[in-house]
Amino acid sequence: MNNQKQQKPTLSGQGFKTRKRALGGALAYDSMRTDVCVFATQEDLETMQALAQVFNKLIRCYKYLEKGFEDVVKKLLLFLKGFSESERNKLAMLTGVLLAKGTLKAPILIGLYSENLVKGGVSAAFAVELFKSWIKEKGINAMAASLRKVSVDSRLIELFPANKQSMEHFMKYFTEAGLRELSEYVRNQQTIGTRKELQELQEQMSRGDPFKDIILILLIFKVPLPVETG
Repeated sequence: MNNQKQQKPTLSGQGFKTRKRALGGALAYDSMRTDVCVFATQEDLETMQALAQVFNKLIRCYKYLEKGFEDVVKKLLLFLKGFSESERNKLAMLTGVLLAKGTLKAPILIGLYSENLVKGGVSAAFAVELFKSWIKEKGINAMAASLRKVSVDSRLIELFPANKQSMEHFMKYFTEAGLRELSEYVRNQQTIGTRKELQELQEQMSRGDPFKDIILILLIFKVPLPVETG
């Protein structure tokens, strides 16, 4: 009789080593990479859908893998600069499919707001491929609902550096990348938010709130101040 405990399967990928001289750590390219790896596959959506199905089946069979898998993906997102553009695209497409299927949850996207990824333009480029695959799987409304649940939908503009955080730049970037419906969604959400703020302004004026508070809101939303004519 074999009393040796059976080893549980694991979801392993590329190895990592953190180094103080590298912001966020660095990839250890001397680590072993398995043959079944997202980075060794074709860069197309069909391939990522098939790979996502493998992960889904594994996690359904071995529920304990779910948390570990999520942690691995979070770590990968922090190390995006260590991968080639093609590798990042593959990971983005796969992540989008897994988010659409519910295998991963939207909070993992918080890693894309890391300053070093945003400044290098990596976050926005990764988001393009991720959102494309997510929308193709479930549509813009389902994706927007998932983002809204974790308040990420209101932070999408932060995928760009501070000097590029304008609605004009956001719409131009994502529209040219083939995500016009996402651009229009974000613009509509901003419009709805502005209307709510202006409604609050009207209520403040009707209550007789201090004029300095009202002027501040007018300046924030670039509403022209009334000018007396004599």
